[in-house]
Amino acid sequence: MNYTDYAHRIRTYASLADVAEYGRLTETGKEYPLFRLTVPGKHWLVITAGFHGEEPAGPLTLAESFAEVVAYAKARDVGLRVYPCVNPSGFEDGTRYNRSGEKPNNDFLRYEVKPGEWKGELTQQEPFLRWTLYDGGPKETRAVREDIVRFPPPAAALDIHQDNYLHQQATYAYTFGDKAAYLPFMEAASAHATVIRNSKVDENSCTDANGFIEFHDGSVTDYFQRQNVPYTATLETTTRTPMVACHAINLIWIRGFIDLAARGAAPV
Repeated sequence: MNYTDYAHRIRTYASLADVAEYGRLTETGKEYPLFRLTVPGKHWLVITAGFHGEEPAGPLTLAESFAEVVAYAKARDVGLRVYPCVNPSGFEDGTRYNRSGEKPNNDFLRYEVKPGEWKGELTQQEPFLRWTLYDGGPKETRAVREDIVRFPPPAAALDIHQDNYLHQQATYAYTFGDKAAYLPFMEAASAHATVIRNSKVDENSCTDANGFIEFHDGSVTDYFQRQNVPYTATLETTTRTPMVACHAINLIWIRGFIDLAARGAAPV
């Protein structure tokens, strides 16, 4: 999709939200604005999407259904900070990474596992000495991270992705916090796609019986978990899933996370 058209669509929501540019990127001589849409409320939900360009469902759901999302949030006095398309050149090209070949996503954190030894991802239950924000990484990750950390931690955070590797119409999620809170979302999503249960999705990750994975991978979701945000998740639908089903699942989780944010921050 042409990002110029996408950006125009995002700007049409100026009557519903504060549409701000948190940065601009240049790829092959073309400039791309980066958007944050802000709607005030008592408790806050952060939504991110579009880290990977070949995963268009998240950015498109937010572009097509933003008015509906705002109405649902306002009815519950939930504020929104929405980053609808983090990797615009990848989105425009339909490629996982940006046009320079950089890999936005897992560059929010680094873990010191031994003195002087740092890792971006932890294996299951791997101990570590400390974590820190990572100042390197692709320009897209740096830009959105620098903006996100300017604000206090929200009550909930949802990152919307797609899986381009599984060859079936399916869904699963990376989650932290009270997993019981996410069960109704996955149950509702199962009407639109198969939930991947008790199965490997890649060399590092295997879902549990509910379709959930817990993985400290240096992502924005991992960052919010380290900020003691009580409800944090990365939602996955597969790119083999029809777009109408992806939109339905994305909206189930968005509405669900608005409801969770409305509860306010849980005691740490």
